[in-house]
Amino acid sequence: MWCQRLAWLLRGRHGSTGRRWPWLPGDRGPVPAVPVRGHPTAPASPCCAWQLHRDHLELRYGSTVMRLDFVWLRDHCRSASCFNTKTNQRSLDTASVDLAIRPQAVRVDETTLFLTWPDGHVTRYGLEWLARNSYEGQKQQVMHPRILWNAEIYRQAQVPSIDCRSFLETDEGLKEFLQNFLLYGIAFVENVTPTREDTKILAERISLIRETIYGRMWYFTSDFSRGDTAYTKLALDRHTDTTYFQEPCGIQVFHCLKHEGTGGRTLLVDGFHAAEQVLRQAPEHFELLAKVPLKHEYVESVGGCHNHMIGVGPVLNVYPWNNELYLIRYNNYDRAVFNTVPHDVVRRWYRAHRALTAELRRPDNELWVKLKPGKALFVDNWRVLHGREAFTGYRQLCGCYLTRDDMLNTARLLGLQA
Repeated sequence: MWCQRLAWLLRGRHGSTGRRWPWLPGDRGPVPAVPVRGHPTAPASPCCAWQLHRDHLELRYGSTVMRLDFVWLRDHCRSASCFNTKTNQRSLDTASVDLAIRPQAVRVDETTLFLTWPDGHVTRYGLEWLARNSYEGQKQQVMHPRILWNAEIYRQAQVPSIDCRSFLETDEGLKEFLQNFLLYGIAFVENVTPTREDTKILAERISLIRETIYGRMWYFTSDFSRGDTAYTKLALDRHTDTTYFQEPCGIQVFHCLKHEGTGGRTLLVDGFHAAEQVLRQAPEHFELLAKVPLKHEYVESVGGCHNHMIGVGPVLNVYPWNNELYLIRYNNYDRAVFNTVPHDVVRRWYRAHRALTAELRRPDNELWVKLKPGKALFVDNWRVLHGREAFTGYRQLCGCYLTRDDMLNTARLLGLQA
């Protein structure tokens, strides 16, 4: 996974200190609580050992070495007085925890860590829970499993479209659709009645529709009714939408209702796959694109529509704890004046941007799809770039933006990792 290969960029801040652990032989029997005096090391089980430091507990469980701050351990207690398991909400007042708190006794058996605090309160942690939820454990995980693709990889995968009736009426059809969408960032539904109303019903199956300056369901032809190149017959280069929003729209739905003419194929490019190639070839470019904030803006004054929207963020957005890419904000049409960095960074950024653009424009990364009435396309606007070729004749599309959180919620309720 590319996010693991990026870890070396932060090694200077988060890397190992090189200190050797004085592991002691384990004992499968009960381990007595050890009063805290100085900096003891205590045996636990063959797969677990721990060592106390001034302000944290160092715990080794399997292959994971965790450094757990005492304040963090007290704050995350899951006892009945500290955490409401019915609502899954914290009851403990975090601000009431003494920042100099230190356990009076520590005990570890094969599955559980026990901490006794100065007021006599006992915190119990499952070792598996700690391994999953610690900073070190999070660095080894990804939020959303994905399959990165170019055109050939996607075609060979033979990802099936989902029949509209199965999508709307069965959990199995919906789950298969969402699994495809989460893995590849695009998914298709076939045999949809080619109307705006039926497209709306389709969209609301997975998420709430996000209302924007374009309304809820947009419906457009090449009449230039809005101040956007999309409302013309011109070709559109690959891009993500609403980069000028502070939070770009998460999902976009396209449904071609009618086309009497030629051309107009839709272009799809996996932006995360392109970013992966940049990371492999020039990690310094990837790092710069993930750090430098840009402004994107949308200025419109057509008819009764008057808008000036500005969104700020880097081209590549990553989670800081594991450098997993979660959003690409790429739209050369809407990029505003580049004035967010001093002159000595400008040329370096342009080199990095050129490297990413070259990958995005590689012909083997381009998946071309002809949208026809009855075939709806869902696009992850945080990952997959879209565009189109020029066209002739009358072409009518409808669609909408969906809220990402609600789609992910639907996926989780169906048992998917999202």
